[in-house]
Amino acid sequence: MSFPGMYGGPGAGSAGSTAGMNEQEQKMVKMMSGAMESCLAKSIMAGAMGGVLGGAFGLFMSSMAYDTPLSPQGQQITSLPVREQLKRGLKDMGAKSWSSAKNFALIGGVYSGVECTIEGFRAKSDLKNSALAGCITGAGLAYKAGPQAALLGCGGFAAFSTAIDAYMRMPESD
Repeated sequence: MSFPGMYGGPGAGSAGSTAGMNEQEQKMVKMMSGAMESCLAKSIMAGAMGGVLGGAFGLFMSSMAYDTPLSPQGQQITSLPVREQLKRGLKDMGAKSWSSAKNFALIGGVYSGVECTIEGFRAKSDLKNSALAGCITGAGLAYKAGPQAALLGCGGFAAFSTAIDAYMRMPESD
């Protein structure tokens, strides 16, 4: 199914328009748009993308971690057969990648959901939403380590998310 305005077809330039669609198509477009604008959908998408990015990052970082010839048991890895070395290395890389993917997914999902909720309550899209969402997310992720860690998490994550959002809002220079 192709909508008017998609892929340079008839009506190109009227992006988002439902002109030329029958009533059922218009309802479907409206329903899909509403679903994609929901905080739950945004959180799920951010969590999924965070998981993929975290997995790739974890795989890269774990592949660089083999600077010591000792295995976790203190045994020299170089004395093991090559097949066992590969087995242990790949198992360790998989575990580290999975751990990183879960952490990035959690951070992405929580931050996105909190920011979307704040934006909905404030009915504004500005840097204050990023700062508040960053503070809440950072504090929430660090609360188990105590109040000082929660405070540092709040400040650090708020500063980071505000800086990223400010950079993303900068006008493009030609």
